Amino acid sequence: MEKVRIEEVRSRPGPADVKRPLTDALGATDLSMNYFELAPGDSFAFGYHAHSGQEEVFCVRSGTVTFETEDGEVAVESGEVVRFAPGEYQRGVNRDGERVVALAVGAPRESGDLDMRRECPECGERTSNEISRAEDADALLTRCVECGAETGRFD
Repeated sequence: MEKVRIEEVRSRPGPADVKRPLTDALGATDLSMNYFELAPGDSFAFGYHAHSGQEEVFCVRSGTVTFETEDGEVAVESGEVVRFAPGEYQRGVNRDGERVVALAVGAPRESGDLDMRRECPECGERTSNEISRAEDADALLTRCVECGAETGRFD
């Protein structure tokens, strides 16, 4: 058995105000787990994405998250849970004024190939992107795979 206090796990930079990776802290080997707090406008993910080999489940504890999906937008409110199958595209954003608190679980732990898409200002459309660390190492960057343009910076 492993037990951790969520607030003692260090938050990682990214598109969420708070992201605490619980997987390693719990010693989990067969799933991935993250605790999130989303301020208004924040997202769980760097972009609209799909994991080829991992299903994801989001449990919203407070607030409302709007998920962009292939079938349109879906609002998931406090006390609700949503599941995305491997290969299913989605991106959850806090479009409300209330802070969101949620848990995300992915299984298996390894997600397979990630296809993450963002609007590219150079290409003029949503393109596949990669995530890298900024040269100053203080932020993460998303870049268009097609042209190399920076599409986002996350401190």
